[in-house]
Amino acid sequence: MTCVLGMVVQREREIRNFVKTPYYKIIGTFGEENSSFTAEWKVTEKSYLWESPKLYNESGFRKEDNAKQFILSLKEKKARITEVKKSKTKENAPLLFNLAEIQNEAAKRFKIKPDETLEIIQNLYEKKLVTYPRTDARVLSTAVAKVISKNLNGLAKGFQDEEIQGYLKKMAEEKYSTNLLKTKYVNDSKITDHYAIIPTGQGFENYNQLPELQKQMYKVIVKRFLSIFYPPAEYSKISVTIEVEHEKANVSSFTEPNISNFVENKEKNVSVLAKEQFSASGKVCEKLGYLEIAKSDEKQQEKTQTKKQETKTLEQKEGNNSEINTEILKQEQENNLPKEEQEESKNNLEVFKKLKKGEEIKVLNYETKTSETSPPSRYNSGSMILAMENAGKLIEEEELREQIRGAGIGTSATRAEIMKKLERIGYIAINNKTQIITPTLKGEKIYDVVYQCMPDMLNPKLTASWEKGLDMVAKSEIQPEEFMKKLETYINSKFNKLIIREVK
Repeated sequence: MTCVLGMVVQREREIRNFVKTPYYKIIGTFGEENSSFTAEWKVTEKSYLWESPKLYNESGFRKEDNAKQFILSLKEKKARITEVKKSKTKENAPLLFNLAEIQNEAAKRFKIKPDETLEIIQNLYEKKLVTYPRTDARVLSTAVAKVISKNLNGLAKGFQDEEIQGYLKKMAEEKYSTNLLKTKYVNDSKITDHYAIIPTGQGFENYNQLPELQKQMYKVIVKRFLSIFYPPAEYSKISVTIEVEHEKANVSSFTEPNISNFVENKEKNVSVLAKEQFSASGKVCEKLGYLEIAKSDEKQQEKTQTKKQETKTLEQKEGNNSEINTEILKQEQENNLPKEEQEESKNNLEVFKKLKKGEEIKVLNYETKTSETSPPSRYNSGSMILAMENAGKLIEEEELREQIRGAGIGTSATRAEIMKKLERIGYIAINNKTQIITPTLKGEKIYDVVYQCMPDMLNPKLTASWEKGLDMVAKSEIQPEEFMKKLETYINSKFNKLIIREVK
């Protein structure tokens, strides 16, 4: 519990101490007036500014004046297409829900706390609508996968929901495979006690009596379940690389460039050929596949747009709550882009199809674009659950991280209670509208006391390693006496150091 408080306080202090740093990108507009596109400059080894102190990062300048000076050096220089790369990609549906994932989803979607989510899923379980909720697994066992048709047939016959029935009908008409055995959704090695949360295909006599929120939660679980039977989403992508040459540039005309490649020429004060690279890409979804289900909530989202905008304003005031696991983040970035960005990407793709490698392209304009660094996101109640589940991944030492791989803080059954207790005793506050977590003054004082006495208690690695040890005891991989001996040795060493420090 103490390390969870530590994670919240440390994140809050990172945000408080964060100083935004502006930097300046170079954006070029290429093509014809009626079929143009923008591309972003990035430094390469061919650039005059390779490893230059003027740069903040590979695509940005520290000072706007330097960025504008660089733009002037590009004026009236020829641009040529050096690469047109076409590719097709596929993306499968995400893994199934475990308790942490559904708690995170509920926090984002419904703005409810993890303990409330657990209570809802537990009720659905008791009503025989879903499988056991307190699970860390996101996959199915081989035994369950072999009889998964029972769950599907149960939904088809018993769940009187027009939308869900539409998905099931399409599965039947298109003859989507229900053989999951050789897919990523079945893995016995990733299951300890219970498999992922899925609909049972039973209990529908209880469905109509459920509160509306519980009905919505059930449909979320059903949709995630059905999506694994749908084909992958398919994308077409075209990436374009453009080079602009400094045909007669004199290196001495650039102030303080760090171009190791051109040192000899710089000393001689002669002209050299440098190339500046711009890149752009367009991506469009050719076949929705499982996204047909994943995107089905858009209509509902449009109905609640006003409410979501109000919530967004609150989130901006209190901190961004978008910290989620890598898989879902990727999907939101690539699959759930705002409509205007999707349209721009589609238009770019049509323009790129006409381009050919080696041909010159017209430069319409160069401009600077101001960007700035962002502070880390505050935890919300859902992302904190995920962080607790994956605490072992936060360990920097590679060897130790591998040793306690899979270890986390608490269990699927206790994580929500840990957060609830921290809130109840006044160490953290959870905003009911945004689910954003912040430490209280009391919580920060407790943190400071612990930090002075035993800072390891605030580190997730200590708790994760203890959890791993307890798991090894449960699996009879080590004896309880061995674990307790190591624990006692550790505690005694810490207290001895404290006593020595106090004496001094």
